Amino acid sequence: MCKIMELINLCKGATVYIQTHNFPDPDAIASAYGLQKILESMGIPSWLCYAGRIDKLSAMKMIETFGIEMYSYDQLCEKMKETDYIVCVDSQKNGGNITDFIGNEVACIDHHSVFADTDYQYSDIRTTGACATIIAEYYEQLGLEPDINTATALLYGIKMDTLQFTRGVTRQDIKMFAFLHPFCDQEKLSRMEHNSMEFADLKAYGAAIDSIKVYGKEGICFIPFSCPDGLIGAVSDFILSLDEVDVAVVSSVREDGIKISVRSETVEVHAGHLIRKALEEVGDGGGHAHMAGGLISKEKLHLLGQFQEHRVKSLFIEALACISDHGKE
Repeated sequence: MCKIMELINLCKGATVYIQTHNFPDPDAIASAYGLQKILESMGIPSWLCYAGRIDKLSAMKMIETFGIEMYSYDQLCEKMKETDYIVCVDSQKNGGNITDFIGNEVACIDHHSVFADTDYQYSDIRTTGACATIIAEYYEQLGLEPDINTATALLYGIKMDTLQFTRGVTRQDIKMFAFLHPFCDQEKLSRMEHNSMEFADLKAYGAAIDSIKVYGKEGICFIPFSCPDGLIGAVSDFILSLDEVDVAVVSSVREDGIKISVRSETVEVHAGHLIRKALEEVGDGGGHAHMAGGLISKEKLHLLGQFQEHRVKSLFIEALACISDHGKE
């Protein structure tokens, strides 16, 4: 029996919600959608849900293009029960970027490192470039052919989270690309990959360019206005593309505090470890080797002092030095 059958048998007869992290990106959406279609093929209905916002243009286009139905927690909280089953996808309970819903988190499917020891009834947490790769593997194991929209969505999720197979990609990502490719809509995939930037995004790129400072191989930017999570991540990828930069840190001042995105393309610096070290006394953060995110909440901004931009830069410079010194020991 292939592994996914354990989850299918677990969910039979239950009310099932598939929950992504609070600000679902294309990989999270594709993974949740692909899993929903597997359960549906087994006669198990489920609902896709999240707690934050869908604020990335690529994610909004994806939902519209494939007719995906996702519900915010506000839309579901009155009907959810403590006995309902929740499957965490591209996220983990107590992971810092996922809200605790009413219901029982019985399962987790994620491609990040284990964040906290949790007693799931079903767990598939392993390192791949994209969570959509794990879902695609389930189709292959079941001998189940994904419909054209599901295959295209999963392919898009893999390509987006691996930055077109240049970031954190594994052999399994490549294998699942080959598996999905014959089933996908090439024209629809091409449309999804183009025109993914809004005119207003240019302001954030401009602010990042104006503020960037490079310390060794660490490029640090501070955007003095609010940006959605997805845009901050995209700016981080842009900064990382500079030849002089191996580690990118981008911060954005928002109503809820200062949001921070980290990218690393060197094995010497684990992005998740770096952000946890930098924010250990002022905020929260985490992630995997190549990508990480964090927040200094508005309640803790006073800890940065009067010159917030300079203090944030100092925290990451000091954290990088600490990690580098530790690596030499």
